[in-house]
Amino acid sequence: MNYVVIDPVIADLGFIKIYWYGVMYLLAFLSAYMLARYRCKTQQLWNLKHVDDLIFYGALGAVLGGRLGYLLFYNWPIFISNPLSFFNFQNGGMSFHGGFLGVLLAMVIFNRKHKFSFFQTTDFIAPLVPLGLGFGRIGNYINGELWGRVTESSWGILAPDQSGLWERRFPTQLYEAFLEGFVLFLILWLFSKKNSPLMSTSALFLIFYGVFRFIIEFVRAPDSHIGYLAFDWLTMGQLLSLPMIFIGIFLLQKSYSLKRRA
Repeated sequence: MNYVVIDPVIADLGFIKIYWYGVMYLLAFLSAYMLARYRCKTQQLWNLKHVDDLIFYGALGAVLGGRLGYLLFYNWPIFISNPLSFFNFQNGGMSFHGGFLGVLLAMVIFNRKHKFSFFQTTDFIAPLVPLGLGFGRIGNYINGELWGRVTESSWGILAPDQSGLWERRFPTQLYEAFLEGFVLFLILWLFSKKNSPLMSTSALFLIFYGVFRFIIEFVRAPDSHIGYLAFDWLTMGQLLSLPMIFIGIFLLQKSYSLKRRA
């Protein structure tokens, strides 16, 4: 199977260019908004005004945090030499872990305004996130970035690397879209419909995202300017995912421990 090169620009209107990557982010926020509206009908604490503010704060946190995180974690030298590179969104360059931290900060601001507890909010939004992650990975695939390692496996796709060399590679963007997007959404959506204790849905998000990302990193090519951090296999993505797994396990155990005491 060969990768079909797709122009990252959908339309050039002269005064503005519309990029596939931007459309994927729009679909991500739209899907989160529609799911949040549906969820608030089944949650006594939540209403449509809360949802509007939640998506607004969450979108700001995801975009600003994702871009800043990418520059801090993966492209620090470029950021230092040219801080204005922060605004170069059209060519990709977003970090999930940075976006995650940005959303958490945005939720702190949201909670102060609406008097929610931290985990009331994160439990509500956890099932809203995965589909957006899936759209983002599809955007990476269209951009032809974040390819997997070179392979002779039939799972590989003949695709170009950043230098233009065509080789058979794992389409890890599609693996992530499936696991971190579709599968994680099903897990969290179905779990959240149960009478689950506070912080348990948030904990499951941390655990399963961290595990899925950690596994896929084994076949994903490391960033060329970073390489492997240790052992000829540890990547930056794995290093950033490990705390998510451990914190998630701790929160899951604590949530059910508090439920038993109650």
